[in-house]
Amino acid sequence: MASIEGHRAMPRQRPPFPAQEGLWGKPTNINNVETWANVPLILQMGPEAYGRIGTAKSKGTKIFSLVGKINNTGLVEVPMGITLREIIFGIGGGVKGGKAFKAVQTGGPSGGCLSAGQLDLPIDYDSLAQAGTIMGSGGMIVMDEKTCMVDLARYFLHFTQEESCGKCVPCRVGTRQMHETLTRITQGRGETDDISRLEDLAASVRIGSLCGLGQTSPNPVTSTLRYFREEYEAHVHKKQCPALVCREIVSAPCHYICPVDQEASTYIALIAQGRYREAYDIIVQDNPLPSICGRVCHHPCEQVCRAGEAGEPISIRALKRFVTDWAAREGYHPEVRRGAGDRERVAIIGAGPAGLSAAQTLARKGFRPTVFEKLPVAGGMLGGGIPEHRMPRKVLAREIADIEAAGVEIKLNQELGRDFSIDDLFAQGFKAVFISTGSWKSMPMGIPGEDAEGVLQSLEYLKAVNLGRPTALGKRVCVVGGGNSAVDAARVAVRDKACEKVTILYRRTKAEMPAFPEEVEAAVEEGVEIHFLAAPVKILTEAGRLGAVECVKMELGEKDASGRRRPVPVAGSEFKLEVDTLILAIGERPDGRSLGPNDGVETRKGENIVAHAEVFTTSRPGVFAGGDAVTGPNTVVEAMGAGKIAAAMIECYLEGRPIERTYTLNRPTRFIEPVELSPEEVAGAKRPIEAHLPPAKRRKNFAEVELGLTEIQACAEARRCLRCDLDTKDAQNALARQKGS
Repeated sequence: MASIEGHRAMPRQRPPFPAQEGLWGKPTNINNVETWANVPLILQMGPEAYGRIGTAKSKGTKIFSLVGKINNTGLVEVPMGITLREIIFGIGGGVKGGKAFKAVQTGGPSGGCLSAGQLDLPIDYDSLAQAGTIMGSGGMIVMDEKTCMVDLARYFLHFTQEESCGKCVPCRVGTRQMHETLTRITQGRGETDDISRLEDLAASVRIGSLCGLGQTSPNPVTSTLRYFREEYEAHVHKKQCPALVCREIVSAPCHYICPVDQEASTYIALIAQGRYREAYDIIVQDNPLPSICGRVCHHPCEQVCRAGEAGEPISIRALKRFVTDWAAREGYHPEVRRGAGDRERVAIIGAGPAGLSAAQTLARKGFRPTVFEKLPVAGGMLGGGIPEHRMPRKVLAREIADIEAAGVEIKLNQELGRDFSIDDLFAQGFKAVFISTGSWKSMPMGIPGEDAEGVLQSLEYLKAVNLGRPTALGKRVCVVGGGNSAVDAARVAVRDKACEKVTILYRRTKAEMPAFPEEVEAAVEEGVEIHFLAAPVKILTEAGRLGAVECVKMELGEKDASGRRRPVPVAGSEFKLEVDTLILAIGERPDGRSLGPNDGVETRKGENIVAHAEVFTTSRPGVFAGGDAVTGPNTVVEAMGAGKIAAAMIECYLEGRPIERTYTLNRPTRFIEPVELSPEEVAGAKRPIEAHLPPAKRRKNFAEVELGLTEIQACAEARRCLRCDLDTKDAQNALARQKGS
């Protein structure tokens, strides 16, 4: 309006609003092209007919530009009042790549972000305003789980800050201060009061700005604070970016995501230069069970590897195994890191991954840990649950020996509740106790006949085989379940000399199977048949002995609490499966019955131990708990991570310091110069195919199936690494200092 009047186009203080006093002092109606385009339609239809479209206060239709992580992008015209869910999952076809929906941003750069909790929100002007966003020009950006909401707010605020005309101080200065604060937070330099500072600045900018740009510019910040506050708190208090986006916080995603803080990027860089001894030293400084992790780790590092965004992720687990196998062949053991051994005694119950990790960590700090294990072998689930063909016993024995060499005492055949109590341990002079008894109790199916002779529990069967205790199987074996325990049991049964046919029954499809994909493929190679969408409903017996299993076909319905589609029985689809042995592997849970009422340690219904999620303290002072005994069945490396953290908390307790976690930015201990790839290497760079024992040679024996990488393969794969660890300012400064020296 000012331009039309021949004046400089600048915002002014209001009131009066244009509708009261606008162009040449007259009441003026300002609208955009989209609004004017509706006028002919209203005139044609009549106001009553047009008013029947939309909601009471928001009439007609609205055109949205649907973009982002969505399968169907483009312009969509919808009636006012339609829900976000109908647009995103109905018209848009859901989130791209099958990822989880995280947020949607409406209204353009100065709009707000809404979470999954607002998917059923009706889209109209009032509803969006109450939810903390705006309709704006109809922008709608869909975001998946890989979006960092703090970084997103910083991005949009940068746009509005750049667009500020600068006339009013709240917009000119306030948006810049907000952007600087957000930048600091995304770089891991956030301070405790930064969140409240953002809220105060947002209020000041909204109230004090002259025009709509300034008044709405805080929306990306206020809406993400409203719906994703935990992400801000993670960035500020824990120096973490849950979406793995903020480079200065995450550095190398493989290192960042590892529960045991393994410096994958460092040892990979050393492998690329042929420096295997140094690579092994880097691995064992953080990992007490490196050879085992090189074989059975679920490798979350590879799932977040940035090389996998445009191609295939680096074979991080296989590279670890290559180095540990090299060390075993060379007989190389790094210098044992152990303290003086003159500090307090600590009792650890359970010699599984969590207990062994805690014990070694404490021993390195000079404490005197003693591990009590109920089995005749150390390793917990490693020794009793994982089959020999996946993890040879000699590999486990070597790792255990290294842990003992660090100053850890291990006592076998010692069970809590049978051979000792918590009180006994304190009476013997132990100053702290860590309970890591695992998750060994099999879950019942709850179907008739499951107690019949010939029905086995998966973990009990695997433990018997691993400990050399004969377990008779029939010719026809059926395993129920879709997890790693089920696949392990099936692959062990295939190797039994009496067994002729092994079948797995799984009530969902292959896509929902929680077992590692490579293990499922190996099972099929070895002759295991998998019946998907099938479940047992009754065990048929003859004189108390298993004879057959009555099953039913399933179909997938709505999603359940796990996020997977719930299997529903198909009426009239019953069928019978003739079997001699049935192995149940539908899940495990901790068994807290070994803890007596006088032990003073709280459990949930006699199963999971109740422990603090961050510091692993229990209801009894001086007693800590972690690993599967607390969480239920989890992975080896997650349990190891819990053991390492618990050891640090035990140290705090014994030193009389507050029992609390200290969070710092994730950085490697060394920055290794990157290698330069030739054009031929770049052109031919691809993930290597790891050698496996041919299926014909696996029959009826427990020889290791995965054979590892060759030296040529390992070096080529290590050279393919993108070296994300060198992207941070710390890394660049460190490399500059190295070059200067």
